[in-house]
Amino acid sequence: MLELKNVNFTRDNKHILKDINLVIPDDKFVVVTGPNGSGKSTLAKVIMGIENPDTGTILLDGEDITKMSIDERARRGIGFAFQQVVKFKGLTVYDLIRLSAGKAVNKAEACEILSAVGLCAKEYIDREVNSSLSGGELKRIEIATVAIRQNKLIIFDEPEAGIDLWSFSNLIDLFKDLREKNTNSTTLIISHQERIIDIADMIVLLKDGEVAEVADKDDLNTVYVDKQCCKLSGGRKNG
Repeated sequence: MLELKNVNFTRDNKHILKDINLVIPDDKFVVVTGPNGSGKSTLAKVIMGIENPDTGTILLDGEDITKMSIDERARRGIGFAFQQVVKFKGLTVYDLIRLSAGKAVNKAEACEILSAVGLCAKEYIDREVNSSLSGGELKRIEIATVAIRQNKLIIFDEPEAGIDLWSFSNLIDLFKDLREKNTNSTTLIISHQERIIDIADMIVLLKDGEVAEVADKDDLNTVYVDKQCCKLSGGRKNG
């Protein structure tokens, strides 16, 4: 279980996260949504340890991880996929998948996960992860590397960014598969895409750096999010 208690984060005199109190149970597919500038990506980075909160506490299964490094959090089972993908010169796609998995992965298994994110496995498996790959290709490769790990908590920050419609459909199928197969892990996705929100077990709505509402999907009638309005019909105020 992941728990955030009174988490605040400020940058350049702007209060981005304001007293965030949030409990994310195990074995859930969670979508954090809200309008642009609401603090969604910052929240993900604070959970992963990329950014450090000014105040507050972050607990993973009761352990205080607030001051732990990214590596320490990764060793405790938190995985993260960035909006912007880092290139790894000299490594092939297969190398990257094997390193990310942290276990023995044969080429057939690697090809299966590449196909799941909309890439032709035969074309990409032995390619070097460098500037010859487009942003969309790199994005899908990173999603594959995160999806193949045995993580307790997997965080995807706007995974739909830079992906074409056909690949986005494959991505939805991949997330559905993660939801069904990874029964011992929690997937947390930062997104405002309706098709991703539709497959969530739990939805967290941020507005102006605060948790506006939290709801189980079964309790919702509608989800409405834009720059002017944030509302989960049937949701509950978090606190």
